[in-house]
Amino acid sequence: MTAFPRLRSVWEPYSPSSLLDICIKYCLENQHIICSIVSENEPYTCSLRHGISLQLGICERMLHVFREDMHQTIDDAILHLFKDPIRTRLRKVDFHDSKITDVGLEIVLHHNVVELGISNCSGLTERSLEIINNAGSSILSLCIGTSVQIFHSVLSFLDMSLTHTSEETKTHTYILKTPNLRKLILRGLEVPNEYNFFSALLKPLKMLTHLDLSSCVPVKDLSYLKKLEYLTSLVLYNVPQLEEFITTLCQLKKLRHLDISQSGEQHNLYDDPNQILRKIVDSLPELTSLDISGTNLAGTGVQERLSPDESSSGLSTVCVPLSDIPGLRKRSNNPLEFLGLFGTLHEACFRHHIPAKRISGDANEEQILTAAQVYYDRPEYLQKVLNDLFNIFRYGSCSNPRLALDVVLIAMKRYISEKSIQIAGSASLFYIVKGEEKPNFSINIKRNIVRTLLDAMCKHRSDKTMLRNSCLTFIHFTFPQDVIFEYERLVDILLYIVSQDDRDEFVQQVSIYLLNSLACQVDGDQKRLVGDRGAIQIMLQLIENRLNRVICDEVLETAWSTMWNITDETPVNCERFLDGRGMELFLKCLQTFPLKAELLRNMMGLLGNVAEVKYLRPRLMTEEYLQVFSTLLDSKSDGIEVSYNAAGILSHIASDGVEAWNESSVTILQRDDVLKAMVKAIERWDLNSTRRINYRSFEPILRLLHIDHTPEAQHWAVWALANLTKVYSEKYCLLLKSEGGIELLEKLLHKPGVYLRIKELACMVIQQCRSFKESGQTEEINNEES
Repeated sequence: MTAFPRLRSVWEPYSPSSLLDICIKYCLENQHIICSIVSENEPYTCSLRHGISLQLGICERMLHVFREDMHQTIDDAILHLFKDPIRTRLRKVDFHDSKITDVGLEIVLHHNVVELGISNCSGLTERSLEIINNAGSSILSLCIGTSVQIFHSVLSFLDMSLTHTSEETKTHTYILKTPNLRKLILRGLEVPNEYNFFSALLKPLKMLTHLDLSSCVPVKDLSYLKKLEYLTSLVLYNVPQLEEFITTLCQLKKLRHLDISQSGEQHNLYDDPNQILRKIVDSLPELTSLDISGTNLAGTGVQERLSPDESSSGLSTVCVPLSDIPGLRKRSNNPLEFLGLFGTLHEACFRHHIPAKRISGDANEEQILTAAQVYYDRPEYLQKVLNDLFNIFRYGSCSNPRLALDVVLIAMKRYISEKSIQIAGSASLFYIVKGEEKPNFSINIKRNIVRTLLDAMCKHRSDKTMLRNSCLTFIHFTFPQDVIFEYERLVDILLYIVSQDDRDEFVQQVSIYLLNSLACQVDGDQKRLVGDRGAIQIMLQLIENRLNRVICDEVLETAWSTMWNITDETPVNCERFLDGRGMELFLKCLQTFPLKAELLRNMMGLLGNVAEVKYLRPRLMTEEYLQVFSTLLDSKSDGIEVSYNAAGILSHIASDGVEAWNESSVTILQRDDVLKAMVKAIERWDLNSTRRINYRSFEPILRLLHIDHTPEAQHWAVWALANLTKVYSEKYCLLLKSEGGIELLEKLLHKPGVYLRIKELACMVIQQCRSFKESGQTEEINNEES
């Protein structure tokens, strides 16, 4: 066992996914390609299609893509794809944190599996032990981890055997029938009786080279380890009372890695730590890796000089480097490859003379990142490590942000239920994402970060710190491009945050900002989705809450902006706004906060979208509403924006004709008077005005060009096109041309009844688009010549 396990770096897929992974993912998402019969209700429960065989590398890669790229939990259903061991091949499989049962495990072990991981698989039962033993001759590496429930029947048998007097009944031939096993990892097994279970478990496993018994109790005797002649790595993390077994451990002469670390507030205190550590190191000549974290074995840090016996032997004339860890003095000239000092008594990792090439601790960045790699399977350590890593980012700078990103994402994905790990990890992600390494993030890395944060937010949605960290991190992504693949889930969690009355107002403010960013520059389907999730109702509730408190803040303004965005060319959301008493809240906001330019602009932009929907316009044709829109024609708030939107609303209302106006409840306002006021306002605007508006389509404006019975509406439409193509020619000239706008304007020029100013503006638009086209062609020619 190495002190530095191989962790799959998020930087390995530095470029987009490989062609193999893309093909595998496509096949898994479209099961009919590889399966003969597919039930929509039970995917993957059928056989491979006739004539299809999957090679070893493809089968194992399928499981990897299913878990890591598709972010699915492995269960029996997916394993049915591999139930034919002739046409499919599996050799190395790790099902940690999966939902497999005995049935799925049996399918897999029909293959000659050499490496098997089943840690934290709660669906397995005692029958899995029998299944493992039936296929045990091929298994070389077995990680049972915390799935210790598979031993329940064995423990019951051993418990019953204690009630018999015959020694023969107390003898069990084997627990694991895996004669060729080289590596065994077993964690957290508590034996509820006096029988020496671990001795019975390990005695038959003569070929073991790596053994991990972390947190197993009670370990009453380790003498049987002396029978394991090939043992080179031994992990006894959190095994209590190890001082009793030091003599035995010192007899394991082939050990290269020894871990006797402890965790928790209670350190494992040794009576004579310097002497015990010296004895261990002196007795194990092959030792290159040692972990004494959480103990007092590093001593107090007082440098030891040579003893009288050593001095008399002539060593005093030799230059012997000093060691600040007394028990390791003899390793000063032959330092360990790795030394674990995380959480040792007297803060040993801060000492200067430490005879080791790599150290886990919290004295500096290198030690912390080393600890993160070594302790990725120990959440109690990992939480402390991630807190230390966060402090590096917060109070200084990290010299290895790539490795930091690796360890943070691995920790957060592995321990999704551990809130402290998620909080600490997300805090570091904030600094990593906004740091200098961000430009180097590939699509895969961005997706990895986004999905990891979303998983954490959804799991711990009641924790304000978790949500704050994640939202602040999302700010540094490009919306919606970087998150479009998780659009629905992100919308859901942001709406949840925004809708909570007791939510931290800062988090609420950031969340509604992100939600508004999500609603920009997306198509109608996604805007409808946001509305389907209840966004309009939630925004209206926010607005009403702010009105009751007489508060006009960014949340109120952004709530209107969000509705403006998601009602754009989305009639169903416009209707939801009206049905939710939106106009009533509009009038209240106008009355309560009459001087808030940003608020007024956002509200009028939203109502402009509502006015574009023909079947909703009658609901706007009331005396009160039309009086407000007419008054706002003269508004100079936010440049021309409020006046512009008021004229747009009135143009769309007027486009329904005189009959619609006469049939409405409007009696005081005269249609002609309103239209005259509208034209007066339009002619007051500066054609060079810069705009705070974004059109994805000119279709609603172009519709007005057909309204021959109301040239005033045409006037507003051509002015809008003239302004936009003049100030933002690069964007809007192309858009207008692509939607057939030039042809419509040319037809408008030849229509009778169109007054001169409209024709002037129409000619201006046509000329601006032609000039832009010519300048583009000239630039293209110049580029070719250069």
